[in-house]
Amino acid sequence: MSYQIVKAGAKDYPRIMDIWASAVQATHDFLTEEDFNYFKEVIPRDYLPHLEVYLITDTNETKGFASVSEGNLEMLFIHDDSRGKGYGKKLYQFMRAQTGFTKLDVNEQNPQAIGFYEKMGFKQVGRSEKDGSGKNYPIIHMAL
Repeated sequence: MSYQIVKAGAKDYPRIMDIWASAVQATHDFLTEEDFNYFKEVIPRDYLPHLEVYLITDTNETKGFASVSEGNLEMLFIHDDSRGKGYGKKLYQFMRAQTGFTKLDVNEQNPQAIGFYEKMGFKQVGRSEKDGSGKNYPIIHMAL
């Protein structure tokens, strides 16, 4: 795997949202269509402009993205076509080295993500009934 990790800009938002949609459709079957559309609208408008987002690219195709804010891994998404090929782990390791984050939140209904972060050494330290948008998606708080 020959890959590079680079900082994203506004020009990358359409690809970021393609990756997000692909990953969410593959792993978030609990999300209602209404909420999927809500997040698809607010992420590029309300979140991405305020975060440092990094892209993992292989042979000129962006495979995934991640962002850390205030010691929390805020996002790590890999396009469904590229899942299981090591991109998530490489991106995770890069973000840990760059930022030293020690906390993250994950949807309780996404056991693949919980398992991935447990493999990386994270443990559950708390739980919230609702997500950060106040929606009824329980969140598992994890820390190293």
